[in-house]
Amino acid sequence: MILSVSRRTDIPRWYSEWLLRRLRAGEVLVRNPYRPGQLRRVPLSPAVVDAIVFWTKDPAPLLPWLDELDGMGYRYLFQFTLTPYGPEIEPGLRDKRAIVETFQVLGCRLGRGRVLWRYDPILFTDAIGLAWHEARFRKLCKALSPFTDQVTVSFLDPYPGRPMGGLRPPNALEMQELAAMLGQTAKEYHLSIVACCEAGDFSAHGIGRAACIDRARLERLCGGPLRLGPDRGQRPGCGCCESVDIGAYDTCPSGCRYCYANRTPARTAARRAEHAPDSPLLTGIPSPGDTVTDLPACSCRDGQLRLF
Repeated sequence: MILSVSRRTDIPRWYSEWLLRRLRAGEVLVRNPYRPGQLRRVPLSPAVVDAIVFWTKDPAPLLPWLDELDGMGYRYLFQFTLTPYGPEIEPGLRDKRAIVETFQVLGCRLGRGRVLWRYDPILFTDAIGLAWHEARFRKLCKALSPFTDQVTVSFLDPYPGRPMGGLRPPNALEMQELAAMLGQTAKEYHLSIVACCEAGDFSAHGIGRAACIDRARLERLCGGPLRLGPDRGQRPGCGCCESVDIGAYDTCPSGCRYCYANRTPARTAARRAEHAPDSPLLTGIPSPGDTVTDLPACSCRDGQLRLF
């Protein structure tokens, strides 16, 4: 089983202590985001979890626990989002210079193949355009390329009913201009570059199609073949293989203005207030009327796994 931690919230940044308690306990409960009365009990033994994919914008709170993760026998890698936006767009993050240092520390520890850089979403405002991105992408490539071998890019996706407040995606022509710049700059810094869930074809600029949870990379991490199918629960164009996500929506207090995972700041604050580090759920506790179903998971390496 591949564990996704998490597309729904930044667990390394905000919930590291809870995660470690769940790993020690050997299981976690995950509430169905669409049917809240349904819970899944997910086993977390290293004998079942072949690898963990962490999604984060700042894993600093998790770093002190990595020795324990290693000692427990977990294999893991990071999808690490690092953009040049300031607090006017990403208000809940530390100074980006400090986060760059965290990226470098993590890359030194784990190696270039286990810390994967995400420069996304790419967005425009009245003050942010092609030249702005070109200067800052190059600066980040220089700082990060010794510590990663890949950068994943994507363009802002506006969500229905979610006000963007002056943020906009690049138009088709701007996307091609950006792709040319991104592809050339990544090449100069010896970085593989891929685009996540983009309908456009940017292969002429050296940009491939992403598989953020990538079977080939996970097989290298695990040291052998993995029996994994495609993840049919993701957006069109997603190249990821199947995984189990243990996060919850409306729980990330980073407050990024473009975020798809939080509906309103008030709801996020209320959900975060329900968090308890010793709960089997990320937020709240199980209710008497909840239905709990055990996830029939096993290792992908033994040729038996089919999660869904």
